Formats: sequence, structure tokens, C-alpha cells
Amino acid sequence: MNKKISVMFILPDLETGGAERIVTTIANHLSRDRFEPKILLLRKQGGYLEIVKKDIEIIDINTERIRHSLKPILMEIYRRKPDIVFSGFGEVNAYLSMFIKLFPKVKFIARETNVVSQHVTKKEIKFFYHFYNNYQQIIAQSDDMMNDLISNFKVNRSKIIKINNPVDFDFIEQKLMLSRKPESFKYNYKNVVAIGNLSARKGFDNLLKVFSRLKNEKILLHILGDGKDREILHQMKDFLGLKNVFFHGKQENPYEYLKYADLFILSSRYEGFPNVLLEAGACGTYSLANNCPGGINEIIQHNTNGEISDIENHEDFSQKIMHILHQSHDQDAIKNSIKARFSKEIILSKYEKVLLDLMKR
Repeated sequence: MNKKISVMFILPDLETGGAERIVTTIANHLSRDRFEPKILLLRKQGGYLEIVKKDIEIIDINTERIRHSLKPILMEIYRRKPDIVFSGFGEVNAYLSMFIKLFPKVKFIARETNVVSQHVTKKEIKFFYHFYNNYQQIIAQSDDMMNDLISNFKVNRSKIIKINNPVDFDFIEQKLMLSRKPESFKYNYKNVVAIGNLSARKGFDNLLKVFSRLKNEKILLHILGDGKDREILHQMKDFLGLKNVFFHGKQENPYEYLKYADLFILSSRYEGFPNVLLEAGACGTYSLANNCPGGINEIIQHNTNGEISDIENHEDFSQKIMHILHQSHDQDAIKNSIKARFSKEIILSKYEKVLLDLMKR
């Protein structure tokens, strides 16, 4: 019997975000015949803690700030000597890249989470990207992300492999079994859903401006999520007199909103590879996405599972919403469009191959 490959995944926490969801899915479903996963967290908290499989050790280094976490992370790597360190969060990846050379026997993988040049504003973090070539392997989720690393950060093309995000259909279907139509959905109205952190990058300000043109239509907009721009967006809603827009905060089961929605809208200014767009499709819901960097055009199959339009053109975008809401869409075709390309089985086999190939080097 060959020795199992020990893989240490690193994340800030297991709050319910995209990177956390993906890393949890990978760790949960890696073949236990070949791999022994552990998850190192800067702080042991978050909603995904309860879905981590029991045989995965969670290492809690209990630090608040990413920059203060470097020493304890390095100590844990030194002490445990994993075969592979898999860093799953942009900022941690950047800081860690400088110290990889300290561990010649350990293989390091970074999974990038955003189109870096759009996302990272701090100069000191950008500086760390000079060391990104120290990683043996970098996983980009979209062509946009890959091209950004190559052209703006001089990352060696041969180091990068593109793997899209997986969708865990079993998990979503389990959540949908418990779901019912949200009470805030009105019957003789069309219900449109948008989900994301209430911050500038998600573009909800543009979405509110779009909906100011749909005030007289029987359309409700339901926004799920929380974040630092909450107050501004609430004020903007009042200022624009949008009585048909509802902020629901973070929801335990966003899938029931997606399942019963007539349309899902992604209004982001940029993305990495938006899980929520995949999940809307997995719930059988048609999407309208802003034309922004981050793999949107790799997810949307025009007129099958959604459409892409420019949200900055508020008038056009609002007309597009009206047009879509007057059509009917084939839920099975939408689900199959996502399943055939992004089901966890397809994507996880790619991750396993990367890990196994890395050990052969």
C-alpha cells in the first residue's frame, strides 16, 4: 500500500464565500485511498464548518489578521511536513509565495480567487506577486484570470493550469428538498434575484439604477447578502423610490430564492469565476450577467442558460430584463448546460490529476 499524499489546505475561515465553498468541496471529495486532507484556518469559524467531513483534521491557528498569520502557518508546515500545501485564498497566496523556498521537500499550489489586477489595490500585496513563480503550480479559474497573471504579474505560463469551479449538485439538491417559495415572492409579480457581498465590486448600485427604470412594472428585485455598502445601498433605494426592491441580508438557504426566481442577475464589475452564476444554473434558473472580466463568457451559453449585457447601459439592461421575463426557459436545459461542464465529478478529477502529477515531479 502506497503512503497517502497529505494535503494541507489553507483558508482564512469557513465563512460562506466562494473560495471557502470550493476548497471545502475539494477536501471533502478527494479520494481517501490516495489523499489525506487537512484544512488550516486562521480562525475556526463560519457556516461551512458543519459540512466539512469528519475525517478532515481542522488546524486552527487563531489569528485575526492575514499578515499576522504567516509565522504560525510556516510553523505548522514545518511541524507537519505535508506533501502538498494548497493555498486557497488570494491574499494568503501572495504572502506565502515569499517563503516557499524554505521548504524544498513540500510542493506548493496556489488557487487564485480573482482577476488580481482588478481586485488587489494595496501596493504591498501587489509586491508579493513578484514571488508567485515560486509556486510549483497555480490554478486559475478562468481565462481572464490566467491572462491577467501572465501579462500583469509576469507569472510563467507553464506554471498555470486553468480549472473552473465545481458545482456540488448533490449539496444543492439536498438544500432544495427542504425549500419552499420565499414568502417575499409575490404571485402576480416576476421575481428577480441577485446575490453577493454588498460591496462596490458586485455592482448593486448599477442594478438599482437599472431598476429605477422598471418602477412601474410588476417586477420585484430580491437582493441577498450583507457587506460594508449596506447603508449606502439602502439610502440609494429610498432616494430612487424603489418600493419593489428588497434586501434580505445573508440567507441560510439562498437556493430556494434561486429555484423560484424568474431570473437571476449578476451585476458584478469583475469576478474570479462566479459560483453563484453556476449555482443559479444548477437550480434551473436563467441568468442575465454583466459583461465583466472573470469567466462569465465561459459559463453563459447564450440563450440556453443565460445572456450577457452591459449593465452600465442602464436603459438597455432594463429592456433586456423585460424581454427575458416575457419568455419561457427550459429548466432542464439550463441545469444540463452547467452539469455537463462543471459538475464536481468532472472538476475534481482535474484537481486530483494536478495533485498526483505534482507528486511525480
